[in-house]
Amino acid sequence: MAVRFVLDGQVVEIAEPDPTGTVLDYLRGALRRTGTKEGCAEGDCGACTVLVGEAAGECVAWRAVNACILFLPMIHGKALMTVESLAQGGELNPLQACMAGNGASQCGFCTPGFVMSLHGRAIGALGSELPVADVIAGNLCRCTGYGPIVEAGEKVACLAQDDSATLAALRALGADGASGTFGDRLWFAPRSSDELAAVLAEYPQARIVAGATDVGLWVTKGLRDLDTLVFIGDVADLKAIEESDAGVRLGAGVRYAEAHPALSRLHPDLGELVRRIGGLQVRNSATVCGNIANGSPIGDGPPALIALGAELTLRGLEGRRTIALEDYFLNYGKQDRRAGEFVESAFVPRPDAATRVHISKLSRRFDSDITAVLGAFALTVDQGTIVAARVAFGGMAATPRRAPACEAALIGQPFEETTIASAAAALGEDFAPLTDVRGSAAYRIEAARALLWRLWHREQGVPVSVLEIAG
Repeated sequence: MAVRFVLDGQVVEIAEPDPTGTVLDYLRGALRRTGTKEGCAEGDCGACTVLVGEAAGECVAWRAVNACILFLPMIHGKALMTVESLAQGGELNPLQACMAGNGASQCGFCTPGFVMSLHGRAIGALGSELPVADVIAGNLCRCTGYGPIVEAGEKVACLAQDDSATLAALRALGADGASGTFGDRLWFAPRSSDELAAVLAEYPQARIVAGATDVGLWVTKGLRDLDTLVFIGDVADLKAIEESDAGVRLGAGVRYAEAHPALSRLHPDLGELVRRIGGLQVRNSATVCGNIANGSPIGDGPPALIALGAELTLRGLEGRRTIALEDYFLNYGKQDRRAGEFVESAFVPRPDAATRVHISKLSRRFDSDITAVLGAFALTVDQGTIVAARVAFGGMAATPRRAPACEAALIGQPFEETTIASAAAALGEDFAPLTDVRGSAAYRIEAARALLWRLWHREQGVPVSVLEIAG
């Protein structure tokens, strides 16, 4: 097994790499590119931000990612750009010079990560349509303050970049997958869903890796030894996004940043939710279906998709089967995925004009933080009466879950304040949440009720987002 990638127009080859060794460790160790920093080792602080590129027609498509949780084989056949790649002939590039001249750096530890995120925006990388503040939401600074950093990003908003040497080197690399062994560990990188199905048929207990934004932490924080991994990031037929009048279908390889425009068109609340999932580096790696497949009780995507009536298609030895997304989550750490099966796609229906949709996420930090409570509501109102209701929560139970008592209190009732009050009270029958570092049980149940009231108040024209309320 060898990993080959392009760095500054030149091919780098790593013979027999550790499959769960990180790009960050390789950069700082073997290559001595120490500009890329290790801060949190879990994809939260952005100090390790690098750009990964892939050939896309006549150009290179770049995306900012966290090198600290990116496994080395995941960059096979791709290009890599670090902060050392930017300065040419000993001269800072315009963005670096602007950061320095604008007083946007003090201790400097976080600065390379900010530079890489903003450089990605300036050259049109994935997510570059976002405002500067959103692009750097996954980069943390504790001494400068974001004002001068944002100003530097806005001043240098567009940069020309010659990727011709990188593109030529990428084409020369070819498209073979980096599958192989390292000691007693196996790494598979299928290129089609048929190959993926065949690998999982032989190794049904293998760990599937998409963006490694969760699995990466098992290694860097949990210190787990993973023996058999299957990387699906290069499976071409799992990357499709299909939009129709009926809804949106997302292949298992579709990253959140790639799905963001389609999900925003499905409903603005869904788009706003996606914007707040991790930082841009996380959304540039994490997949919508991976967020579902790992079964986290505080994953942001599943409650919202459950409320909208999403379905999941799984593929295995016996073919394909489609289930309601809510039925996939059986218990904490247990999902309805049989040995050898993998999530192939998710379908999210498009809400009609009569359906009132409201999705709210509560977290201690507004951007790039783990959810304490997430509420998602889809109420269909006909002539003033609620004729259908789907209510789902994350952070309230061992799995993302619907609220049947709350729904029963809504259906068949007039869409008015007394109905909302009854439904909010009924949430006490649906959930008995736990207390943890993100919130007490009492807080969570009161917050869940408040999120239902948010739907009511917004329908009355009252601002409910913290971004809309002026103090």
